[in-house]
Amino acid sequence: MTTPLADILARQIATTGPMTLADYMAACLMHPQYGYYSTRDPLGAGGDFTTAPEISQMFGELLGLSLAQCWLDQGAPTPFILAELGPGRGTLMADILRATARVPGFHAAARLHLVETSPSLRAEQAKRLPQATWHDAVQTLPDGPLFLVANEFFDALPVRQFQRDGEDWRERVVGLHDDHLVLGLAAPAPQPGLIHRQDDTKDGDLVETCAPGQAIVAVLGARIATQGGIALLIDYGDWRSLGDTLQALKGHAPIDPFAQPGESDLTTHVDFEALARAAAPAAHTLLTPQGVFLERLGITQRAQALAKSLSGPALDSHIAAHRRLTHPDEMGSLFKTLALLPQGAPPPPGLELRPTS
Repeated sequence: MTTPLADILARQIATTGPMTLADYMAACLMHPQYGYYSTRDPLGAGGDFTTAPEISQMFGELLGLSLAQCWLDQGAPTPFILAELGPGRGTLMADILRATARVPGFHAAARLHLVETSPSLRAEQAKRLPQATWHDAVQTLPDGPLFLVANEFFDALPVRQFQRDGEDWRERVVGLHDDHLVLGLAAPAPQPGLIHRQDDTKDGDLVETCAPGQAIVAVLGARIATQGGIALLIDYGDWRSLGDTLQALKGHAPIDPFAQPGESDLTTHVDFEALARAAAPAAHTLLTPQGVFLERLGITQRAQALAKSLSGPALDSHIAAHRRLTHPDEMGSLFKTLALLPQGAPPPPGLELRPTS
């Protein structure tokens, strides 16, 4: 199946040559007319994927209380910026606000700001969060202590892929073969940004880099280090990138990432080490599996309390949601949590500081 965006990209490649995978992902996701996020609400049963906040209210409630405790630990600054990157339908932030309603002074001090570029998703967010101010980028968030959450945000940012070739690297690029979009390899070239990966990779190994993600985290790290606050990042991935993790989802099922550009969601695993390195001078916590993080925050106790008023299919769904969020065979191990915070600040509940030595 071809798509209008596939035709546009094919003409572009025929004219200017192969494009980087990052440029391909950016076009597929954010093309103003045919981009995936520009044209639809992708979440839920009628969409292509479901995120943790849509699975259960418990996720947002516990994250909210963790953020509120960090706010208290840093002296309850007033006012402060409460922000989210890529807020989806606004469900997570709505749950955060509900859970923190009884934290004295928290709502009075909070100034809600959302970073979202999708017009359709902004409209959904406005239904739940009419008091918010929207931004296209983190750079325009106002000054002040920043208490921020980003759930499944960095996995959707464009990446480049490099294959090890001796001391050099060959970039994977998107080209044309028989009028179909296909992956190929550029000529070997040095990549100064990957010097630190020479010791843990061998010929043929593939590494993914995400310059947009590192740039965003650099802004967050500098802000938090000087003005206070915390950034709580939850996504799927690991401490260090290795291998091809590009995937496409349509109708909750995987498809070829090059089969229907603009019609499917494209994501990759997050390289949390690269984010942590880019966040200096902010400190960061140990990378922690989502299931461990939520259990430390008391999700099982919260699940048991909510279960008391449920029965039948509603209870079955609630039990399944708890399992999906926490079990190692589901989201519990694949998804990880990393927090950025000022040097010397206490870590959020559920996370531990990474040793400096």
